[in-house]
Amino acid sequence: MSNFLETDRLVLRAFTTADTDHLLALDNDPEVMRFINGSRPTNREVIETRVLPRLLHDYPCWGTRGYWAAQEKTTGTFLGWFEFRPLEEHSPAVVELGYRLNHAAWGRGYATEGSRALIHKGFTDLDVERVTANTMAVNTRSRRVLEKSGLSFIRNFTRDWPEAIGGSEHGEVEYELTRTEWEQR
Repeated sequence: MSNFLETDRLVLRAFTTADTDHLLALDNDPEVMRFINGSRPTNREVIETRVLPRLLHDYPCWGTRGYWAAQEKTTGTFLGWFEFRPLEEHSPAVVELGYRLNHAAWGRGYATEGSRALIHKGFTDLDVERVTANTMAVNTRSRRVLEKSGLSFIRNFTRDWPEAIGGSEHGEVEYELTRTEWEQR
């Protein structure tokens, strides 16, 4: 499968099973996983049996994936991944935007650059009508990326966490961007 998307500094490509070690390292970085699972370690079996099947899934409405491995364009260095997947298997109308990048890639604008490129592709090529994203209310860095990517705060909400993690008591936030809002900018 060829590259899904390229920006000035990034290549977003389909995952393969050869990415197992990259994913294992990413999901075992305590800083990366702080707002995801409270920094608990992830073992190889979980990567191979749960994480990779989700990342390798093709969505029928697009005939392609919804998760993309992110590489630095000039060096090929694995940076992490982006999520841009339909919430319903057979409808591209509403997609969820997400990202998980190596700690070394933080603060360099990669999350915003990749997110903006995916949003553009979604609204121009993929029949997307609305982009949504959620994060923990206390995850200020991720909230800033969503805002810089053009999404607007919609609401705070709470949900039951199977295992509470630090900050979960403050709930989560939802952001969105509609095609109409994007076209008006």
